[in-house]
Formats: sequence, structure tokens, C-alpha cells
Amino acid sequence: MSQVPTTESTEVTDPVGHVQVIYLGPVAPHWECRMVFGDEEQIQAFVDRIDARLRFLPPHDPQFRRNRDRVNRDAERENLLVEWNLGYDEEPSA
Repeated sequence: MSQVPTTESTEVTDPVGHVQVIYLGPVAPHWECRMVFGDEEQIQAFVDRIDARLRFLPPHDPQFRRNRDRVNRDAERENLLVEWNLGYDEEPSA
């Protein structure tokens, strides 16, 4: 058995863009996305995907949590920072 060290890239890089996702209330559309900084084309493509996942989902819908996780993973892959404003303080996960 060989002892080849495996190196994982744990390098932290600065985000290439920042998007705010804001809950507007119970009347659809429920969400607004605002670009804070970044490449406008990349952010717009990302916002289009967010819109497709969240358009008719209020934050209390069980599907919202799954889709929010998908949006966060998508942002991580593209090195984007996503800030969620649900209009209330979220409880910390225990």
C-alpha cells in the first residue's frame, strides 16, 4: 500500500459576486433579488435560476428549504455570496 498524501484544495477565495434575496410577503411574487456586486451577466443568470426555484414558494413551505439549499450550493459552485432576508430572525440550527 502506498502512502500518497492527498491534498484537498481548502483555499478560500473572495466571492466574485453578491446577491441579496429578499422575501416580499405573502402575495406572489414572493421574492426579489438584488445584485450588490459582480459580473452583471453571471448574476442575472444566477437570479434567473433563483427565480425559477422560488417564485411561488413562501418561506414556510417545506419545498422552500430544499430549494434554498439548492440555491446556496449553486452559489457556492459559482463563488457567489448569497444573503437571505426573510423578514424575520431565523432560529439557529440545533
